[in-house]
Amino acid sequence: MILALRIARLVFHLLSGMAICALFFPWIDREAREIHIRRWSRHLLGICNVHVQITGGSAAPRAQALVVANHVSWLDIFVLNALYPCRFVAKAEIRSWPLAGWLVEQAGTVFIARGNRRDLRRAFEGLVTALKTGERVAFFPEGTTSPQGTLLPFHANLFEAAVDAKSRVQPYAIRYIDHERKPHPSVEFIGDMTFAQSVVAILSGKPIHARVTILRSMKSEGINRRELAERSYQAIREALGIAVPEEQPPSEADEEPGKDDVWHRKGG
Repeated sequence: MILALRIARLVFHLLSGMAICALFFPWIDREAREIHIRRWSRHLLGICNVHVQITGGSAAPRAQALVVANHVSWLDIFVLNALYPCRFVAKAEIRSWPLAGWLVEQAGTVFIARGNRRDLRRAFEGLVTALKTGERVAFFPEGTTSPQGTLLPFHANLFEAAVDAKSRVQPYAIRYIDHERKPHPSVEFIGDMTFAQSVVAILSGKPIHARVTILRSMKSEGINRRELAERSYQAIREALGIAVPEEQPPSEADEEPGKDDVWHRKGG
C-alpha cells in the first residue's frame, strides 16, 4: 500500500513537471527555468526518500564550468539539479524513459545517439557554445553507471569542450549511503535492471542519504583533454576513497571528439 502511494505521488509529480515545462518554459528565461528545475528536483528526491547533503570541505561551486561526476544511478541527474541545475549530456535511450525522459529533455539535456558520429559532433559544438555563454554543463565521463566502490575509466573526448571554450572543469563525487553510513543497496542501476525496476527498488527501500563532494575546479588552458580526464578521475577517486587500480584508464579515453562509442551502456 505504501509503495503504491509513493508510485502515485511520483507519477503525479512527473505529470506536474511536464505541465510546467509545456506551459511555462517557453516563456521564461534561463534563470527562472533553473529555479523551477531545482525546486522540482528537490521535490522528486523527497518523494524517493533521498536526502541530499554537500559534504564538509567541499569547494565553492562554479556558476560556469564543465561539471563531471561519477555515475551510480539515474538519481545522479536530479541530485545535481537539486543543488545547482546543469545542462546535461546523456545517451539517447533516456528519451524512452516513461515521463522522465521527456522531462529531462525539456530541462535542456543534450542527447547523443549510439553509433552516430554526426550526433556527437553536433552535441560537442553545442556544449562549447553553452560553456562560452556562461552555462553550467555536466556529463558522466564513465559513460555508464558503475557499482558503488568502483570507478570506471573516464572517456576524454568531451573534455575537449572545456578546452575549446576555455572553461574550467569541476569534478563532483557522489555517493549514496544508508543510516549506517554503508553504500545504499537500492540505488545502483547496473546490469539488466530497467528504469522501472530501479524506481521500485528505490521507492520500496530505506531512506537514502546522497553525499556530494564538490572538488576544486581546474583550468583548461594549456591542458589537453586527456590530462583533464585523468586529473578529474584521480580527484573523484580520492574523494570516494577508492583504491588506485592496478591498471590506469585505457587508451579508449584518448579518442577524438566525434568517435561514436561513448554512452553505449546503461546510464547518461
